[in-house]
Amino acid sequence: MDRPAQRLEMLSPGSSNVSIALVHDYLNQYGGAERVLEVLHALFPRAPVYTSIYAPKLMPPHFRSWDVRTSFMRHLPKVAQWHQLYMPLYPIAFEKFDLSSYNVVLSSSSAFAKGVITESEALHVCYCHSPMRFAWNYHNYAAGESIPRRAHVLVSLVLNYVRLWDEVSSGRVDAFIANSQVVARRIRKRYKRMSTVIPPPVDTWQYSPAQGGAMGDYYLVVSRLIPYKRIDIVVDAFNTLALPLKIVGLGRQAAELQARAKSNIEFLGAVPEAKLKELYANCECFIFPGQEDFGIAPLEAQASGRPVIAYGAGGALETVVPGVTGQFFKEQTADALAEVVRRFESTDYDPVEIRHHAEKFDTEVFKRRILTFIASELEGQKYYKGLTRDQGSGARDHAL
Repeated sequence: MDRPAQRLEMLSPGSSNVSIALVHDYLNQYGGAERVLEVLHALFPRAPVYTSIYAPKLMPPHFRSWDVRTSFMRHLPKVAQWHQLYMPLYPIAFEKFDLSSYNVVLSSSSAFAKGVITESEALHVCYCHSPMRFAWNYHNYAAGESIPRRAHVLVSLVLNYVRLWDEVSSGRVDAFIANSQVVARRIRKRYKRMSTVIPPPVDTWQYSPAQGGAMGDYYLVVSRLIPYKRIDIVVDAFNTLALPLKIVGLGRQAAELQARAKSNIEFLGAVPEAKLKELYANCECFIFPGQEDFGIAPLEAQASGRPVIAYGAGGALETVVPGVTGQFFKEQTADALAEVVRRFESTDYDPVEIRHHAEKFDTEVFKRRILTFIASELEGQKYYKGLTRDQGSGARDHAL
């Protein structure tokens, strides 16, 4: 067995030295956080996944083969559809999990999962997608949601408790991993903790530049159609530009956006994976108008050799290289986006160079960095009590 395989075996839940549990906020929707969890589970396939609620029908079928362990919240009425209404119960749900048999706990959290209680000698690493957005940035979060005015008072009272719990529970984490520099700054501000940045995994091998033939003349958006994604400014910009735009995705804002769009804008809804790859590879350019903590879709487009026009904030600043893999627009408005599109020339960009940039974020890179980080933390905190000197040295070499 080669050294990387030995290290993976050493960190697997079947190891006699290390037992690992995964913890995730909730499994009732599939998005970027769940894609990260998939890769973590692929690294540690025998590790159980502890989560507050689990709706198998709303998740990819292969999740059903996992050892998923849920809290008492699974019995609550319509919790999968209206999980936000039960916000005060999540801290209790995660604190009640018995993780005493694990000496490594790896939580994937943008909300409550990091609040689990572990043994004093266990290592708890949190892969943080963001400190709670709805708690710490409530006014911006609520602006895009339909929250009745009278409910704001009650929500404010609940959030006061949630923010206190969030700050206190951050002290239960031994080491934070942030998915971007943006999130690392938030962790430092909200929790007064330092973190290591490891970008989320991108399956770049699934995407490739178009081979020969004429490039399509359309621009492309791939996104959930919900308010904070700001697809509205793309629709408004392309209404003015009268250029072909294809929009892939579903969401509660779909009907509103379709009613707003002119005939040059085509809504494709959900598309098969093969069709999505084709759309990426043949688009003139990918449009990314939101402010995200990271953003996977722009890297999928770049893995396909296509440039990106993105709003110059958040995670896009870490994934798009101006003049090399795309351009930024500086104000989150339709006019600012339209101005950049008018000046844009896709022939100024080299698909091979764009693809090479995206490969830096590949899933295998993510896996190596996660294993390196955990091995380093275990070595540094002397949790390898049962390992021989040679095994400990191997882990240290891996960490370096």
